[in-house]
Amino acid sequence: MEHGLPSMKSIKSLKSFVKRRNNPQDVGKSGWKVKPFLALICTALLIFWYKTTNIQFEETELEEADYPFDMAVESEPVNEKLKGLPRGIIQSRSDLELKPLWSSNSLRSKGVEMTNRNLLAVPVGIKQKANVDAMVKKFLPANFTVVLFHYDGNMDKWWDLEWSSKAIHIVAQNQTKWWFAKRFLHPDVVSIYDYIFLWDEDLGVENFTPERYLKIVKAEGLEISQPALDRNSTEIHHKITLRSKTKKFHRRVYINRGTKKCSNTSEDPPCTGFVEGMAPVFSRAAWFCTWNLIQNDLVHGWGMDMKLGYCAQGDRKMKVGIVDREYIYHQGIQTLGETVHPEKKTAARDVRTNRHGHTTFDSRTSIRRQSTWELQRFEERWKKAVEEDKNWIDPFSSSSKTSKRKSNASNRRLRRGGNSNTHRVKHK
Repeated sequence: MEHGLPSMKSIKSLKSFVKRRNNPQDVGKSGWKVKPFLALICTALLIFWYKTTNIQFEETELEEADYPFDMAVESEPVNEKLKGLPRGIIQSRSDLELKPLWSSNSLRSKGVEMTNRNLLAVPVGIKQKANVDAMVKKFLPANFTVVLFHYDGNMDKWWDLEWSSKAIHIVAQNQTKWWFAKRFLHPDVVSIYDYIFLWDEDLGVENFTPERYLKIVKAEGLEISQPALDRNSTEIHHKITLRSKTKKFHRRVYINRGTKKCSNTSEDPPCTGFVEGMAPVFSRAAWFCTWNLIQNDLVHGWGMDMKLGYCAQGDRKMKVGIVDREYIYHQGIQTLGETVHPEKKTAARDVRTNRHGHTTFDSRTSIRRQSTWELQRFEERWKKAVEEDKNWIDPFSSSSKTSKRKSNASNRRLRRGGNSNTHRVKHK
């Protein structure tokens, strides 16, 4: 046979291959062997695709329910979004310090000293202008940055105050302190401040000095605190906030009468670990936690005071306290939501209909009704969150305290055992 020509054996094998390809019975037999396997694979893929799509749809519905204002839910890692920037140029935090439009060469070379700064944030209306003026004059000399939340939309009438240009003014009609705080006091914006004072506007500060107050707070390790209330204050809601004339500060109250009794064994607020929402003071770490506790849509903040102890960065019985030596006077003046003149407001409280038969509107009643509803919603959310988070352990529950005591006792026994073994070795 010449080189390059196919042999007879190879020609026969080629013919048999062609016959098999042209024989439909053989094709059918091999096809039936493959079809069940392919059908099984396709079925499994369809089931997987359906379950994945269904889960994604349910998660999307839950996210839309949790974010009713079409807020974007960030799923992409932050580092991925910043990968276009060199690391050294990234600044993830800000502050509320006013900056000049221009400065001299000497000022530019010196820079700005940002240590030991604190923040005072107050919701204000024009009717409390005189009281807020007295308050700010106490805080500005003490190296405080001042932010005023104008809830009545009236900001122009504040410019005649000598310090007004040094304050930050934010205006939003009929919004609460907690609404402003959630939107404008993000932890990354106020991270340079050691303490955040989130106060109401109707507080008298004749007997209060910010520097002395902070000296006590730092010395006693209070992460969340408030100045005590003068006993002549117009509104006092919780006895623990009352000033004690014989103490520098206190962490608990003793009550023997009434339905709520407080003693040395009491471990829950408002007997201990409690401050009220009118004049809270937060450390930087405590504010980071508190800001996340504030509910975006529950703007009145009712119920939060009972949970602030969870943000105390430790044992709330030790980290939360009332400062007696520096105290304030609560005037109990409520002006948020007012849309009528004082004389008309008085008439609205006295009668429900005027002489023309039209129903009058008392905004304070509506606000209290809304606040009560928000309190119920907050308590429901807390309960649901506790039930759903299987990894969360209540640090103040009786069970966690028992386990902690057992763990501490075990550690003490181990230490004693180790010490005794060391003792015996030394005397061998």
